Amino acid sequence: MVEVTASRSRPFGGRWREVVPVALRWGLPLLWVLWVPLAWWVEPRESTEAQLDRDLATGQVVAFQRASGWADNGAYWGGRPRPQYATNGGMVVWTVPNGQRRYTFGAPPASDPYLAEPDASAGAGPSWRDTQLAAISNTGPADSGRAHRIGNAAALLAGALTVLWLGRLIGGAPPLAGTRWFWFWVGLLPFGVGVLAWTYRELWRPPPVPVPDRGSGWRGVGWLILAAVGISLVVSVARIVFGTTVVPG
Repeated sequence: MVEVTASRSRPFGGRWREVVPVALRWGLPLLWVLWVPLAWWVEPRESTEAQLDRDLATGQVVAFQRASGWADNGAYWGGRPRPQYATNGGMVVWTVPNGQRRYTFGAPPASDPYLAEPDASAGAGPSWRDTQLAAISNTGPADSGRAHRIGNAAALLAGALTVLWLGRLIGGAPPLAGTRWFWFWVGLLPFGVGVLAWTYRELWRPPPVPVPDRGSGWRGVGWLILAAVGISLVVSVARIVFGTTVVPG
């Protein structure tokens, strides 16, 4: 009976080893395609004070926050950047009804928190912008329900993409085109580029036999540094050419 059970389990295990690569071959690119537009949509976009005033005038500001900068940079849409809250900070982050966030630097802050009463002895009341922002009555995180849901969906997809890739890289068969450490470092490239490279080279176009001079961990670190610099330059140029609406960050 033991021999029969073992013999029956081997075909199942063999089928499982065949099914997983096929599922990942299609599943990882699909997750990436679903994640990228959501992450792009909620990524903060640099704007202007004039746009802030237009959004206030048309009632498009559903939430706002004053900040002194960003607590993190989001690592190219890998996570949602968090504004560093500051009552009189020089940056304003606001959310519009479609779930997108905009920000601008240099907007002069009020001398006191927006919800404070103006000093009548000073002879000057709050500006129109301050009055409009005070009417929103929101000094918490600059986020709306829609932005929150879209951001959570993007984070969930990014998490699933990372877990599946790491699970296959660590627990699956040894890679053929590079070592595990090589692909670990390459997989950290922004925008999921490294995961796509691993998927293509190891699942879509794997070599028939292990490459004799497979990339080592140090080579992976080198590729990570060089490719990250290259991606950063491409993004910077694209942002200049197409504007922050198309290339946020």
